[in-house]
Amino acid sequence: MIPKFLKKRIFKAPVTTGDTATTKDLDSDISPVVPKPYSNAPINQLYRKLSGQMLDVAVKPKLLGELPEFDDDDNILRFYVLQDYSRSNSILIDLQTQEHNLPPALVGVQDIAHDIKENAAIIFLHHPHAKDSQLSPRLSRLVSAVLQYPELKVRLVPVSILWGRAPEKEDSLFKLLTADNWQDPSITKQLFNIGVMGRDTFVQFHPPQDLRTLINDSLKGDGEGFSVFDSVTSDLKDSLAQDTLLKDRLLKDTLLKESALEDSELTANILNDSAVKNSDSITNEVDEAPSYAMVAAADGNRELVRSLQQQLNIYLDKQRASMLGPDLSDRRNLVDKLVYSPAIKNAIEAEAEASGISVREARALAKGYANEMVNDYSHSIVRGFYKFLTWLWTQLYDGVEVHHFERVRELAADYELVYVPCHRSHVDYLLLSYVIYKRGLSIPYVAAGDNLDVPVLGPLLRGAVAFYIRRSFRGNALYTAVLREYMHTLITRNTPIEYFIEGGRSRSGRLLPPKMGMLAMTVHSQLRHSEKPVVFIPTYIGYERIMEGGTYVGELKGKPKESESLIGLLKVGRKIERIFGNVHLSFGTPLHLSDFMQKFDVPANSLPADRTDTALDDKASAMVDNIGVKVMQHINKAAVITPVSLLSLVLLSAPKSALDEDICREQIALYQGLAQQLPYSADTVITDMSPQQIIDYGIKLKLIERRPHILGDIIQIAGKQAALLSYFRNNILHVFILLSFLSALVARNGRIERSRLNSIAEQLYPFLQSELFLYYPAHGLTETLNKKVDSLLANGLIVELSDGMLSVPETNSKCYQQLQVLATPVEQSLERYFMTLALLAQQGSGNLTENEVVDLCHLLGQRLSVLYADDIPDFFDRALFTSFISALTRLDYLQKDEETGILTFDQRIDLIAHHAKYVLSPDMMQILQQVASLNEEEIAHAITEISNKKQRKFGRKR
Repeated sequence: MIPKFLKKRIFKAPVTTGDTATTKDLDSDISPVVPKPYSNAPINQLYRKLSGQMLDVAVKPKLLGELPEFDDDDNILRFYVLQDYSRSNSILIDLQTQEHNLPPALVGVQDIAHDIKENAAIIFLHHPHAKDSQLSPRLSRLVSAVLQYPELKVRLVPVSILWGRAPEKEDSLFKLLTADNWQDPSITKQLFNIGVMGRDTFVQFHPPQDLRTLINDSLKGDGEGFSVFDSVTSDLKDSLAQDTLLKDRLLKDTLLKESALEDSELTANILNDSAVKNSDSITNEVDEAPSYAMVAAADGNRELVRSLQQQLNIYLDKQRASMLGPDLSDRRNLVDKLVYSPAIKNAIEAEAEASGISVREARALAKGYANEMVNDYSHSIVRGFYKFLTWLWTQLYDGVEVHHFERVRELAADYELVYVPCHRSHVDYLLLSYVIYKRGLSIPYVAAGDNLDVPVLGPLLRGAVAFYIRRSFRGNALYTAVLREYMHTLITRNTPIEYFIEGGRSRSGRLLPPKMGMLAMTVHSQLRHSEKPVVFIPTYIGYERIMEGGTYVGELKGKPKESESLIGLLKVGRKIERIFGNVHLSFGTPLHLSDFMQKFDVPANSLPADRTDTALDDKASAMVDNIGVKVMQHINKAAVITPVSLLSLVLLSAPKSALDEDICREQIALYQGLAQQLPYSADTVITDMSPQQIIDYGIKLKLIERRPHILGDIIQIAGKQAALLSYFRNNILHVFILLSFLSALVARNGRIERSRLNSIAEQLYPFLQSELFLYYPAHGLTETLNKKVDSLLANGLIVELSDGMLSVPETNSKCYQQLQVLATPVEQSLERYFMTLALLAQQGSGNLTENEVVDLCHLLGQRLSVLYADDIPDFFDRALFTSFISALTRLDYLQKDEETGILTFDQRIDLIAHHAKYVLSPDMMQILQQVASLNEEEIAHAITEISNKKQRKFGRKR
């Protein structure tokens, strides 16, 4: 609504609606908003129809984003806002509105009640007929109408049209005829676009914006443009001041002539009094009057329209930048800019002094590093990849399902996007970039390991998405400086970035501990200088079959990792005929770096802009560690519970990995119900397939099989698929782990007090949290546990007796069998914990280093898995033992000597191991004790063999 004082003072000039005036005193039965044909002239209607048919043949636009949602109100006027005038753009928008059942663009809008008579529903911000400092005539008329009629409702729908999506080259000679950029489209360029880029055209309708709200925000100075009042007030003050000075001069001349014989002091007093009075008049007239009154003047209306037009231009420019990305610099020029930047000059001088080489040699070394890593973006390669991958995904997958992408689109225009996905497969690089590009955002530059820089594939990836970094560069100060400066260049140019925070692909299906190097470089860049605030986009990637599955299992069992090569790529190509089910991408809740900076009291721009070697202080380092953990937690929050992961969780928990089909359906339904009744997170996605459809789907993928039996069919894991299915179970293990833990405590004890159950869970929770990146805070864990217990009670899986005692249901009941299956997944984690603690207790404090404990546990896990655990690879995943030792150290159960790495501990280790008896069976605990019992000779032999193996592996890498 317009403020009351503005209503009283507003300049109510008649609204220009066309060649003839329109009266408002008509019958009330007439609809206030009347659609009007584009023109009464038949020739114009014929022109529109023929032009549309011709353009429809030549141009096949792709719609980006979601369609706008309009209020169901016939009295609302709707106009589409485009930046640049062109006939092809007008017709294209008209065709799109017809195709998607939106209000038509080239149909006139007539509102008799409000003196509006427009021959089309399109506003061009840069219109060839614009006058008065290039203001849009139609926008000006609508603004005047909205100011004049408080009840009038107008919605503006900004629209982006891209004729091709090649980013602009900074020094391109082909600039005028390339894909859409920042130039106003000439007729020649539009014809070129239609002929050449017609099949590569994109249209995006942005959310509708209320014109009255935009006006009020602009009047208050809340919009992105300048404040209307500041501009108008300044002009008015200047005008009044000039008038006053002129009056003062005239008054002074008159008084001097009339009082030539009077006392000069009296004349001076009169002049001074006059000046003071006039000055006060200026101040009162401008400052005391309400600011809104400025709009009453014609100058005020022009300033208002100019402000709104500027806001809409800025909005559409930002949207275009988010789709096209920044202007590109030639790769050679970019390398030179890096090497001769002030930050790298300092690093080169330091390297020359430290290494005893000349500055020229150090500069050549830095240039070599830059050439190793810098991306060589080519839009033609990106387009080729896009077409190839569109075909490939249809060959490999039943579908690519994307969740929560709109939250990314909302941030793209105003933030520096840093995608931080989990890393499951080499396909991740291409899949995430493909999804982002297809949905209309600028493709991110991906930090890829130099192991992928192989012949043929390496240059192609560099030309599309990749910039290569070495797998390890610890101690190489110059390489670190060049990489930091390159990252800083990308971030300050507002280039979206993607890196895998785990550092490598997960071989077990769990998230790996985060590597903080790239994360620290991102923070370092933001603290040096920032164009836009950084926001991290945690991204979950989930597969239902994975190409490298067999390789992963072999590597976990100790086989050497296969190096990437062209031959390996061709081997993967043989799998294209196989069906890999669906693949899921889920974008988690964004994490704003500014929020962490505020939390840790880290000031912006606190690092020198011309240095890369300034270390982060303790607060900034703690912030980086916290961001890393939060990213992993948010990736898990965005998990997708797929049919395959549910099947894996159920069948791997059953004896001999098989269940009666009816029981299998019931167990799947139970897991679905638990996940829906008490969601792990609002971002977590749960399959909507029925239990029977899930079973049939698993059979289709040849992961499970149905064995007919006269007493009822049996569902079992297909031959040699158990190890692979453990990978997919681990993708969602975090969702059910607390339910499994609580179920195990009740199931293994028969009865347990609720307070005792909570106490044991709180004692062991930090280790499960560290392993699975659970987001529940430890200080509020009791409330979370009570909710989980209540959920188990509600489903009849446990029974509450008197005095807070929890019990298992009847032993022959269906609920009892379901409880036993639900209790199984947590056991393997607790078995690893107990085995590690048993090894530490047997060897004693101060006898083993951290690496030796992890290596020995890895060996023991391999042996235990082969002998007792059906060869499930969870027992010999080194990352799991590393995570457990790190958690023990962080919680001060272990103390590590910084020089020697020797671990020391006290009797509290035994207290943790004591809790294992509440979950593990006596037989399993005895097995673990025996496996962990190694004498000094066995320990020495194992450590020697492990050391030799590492040296051979390192020698091969060199």
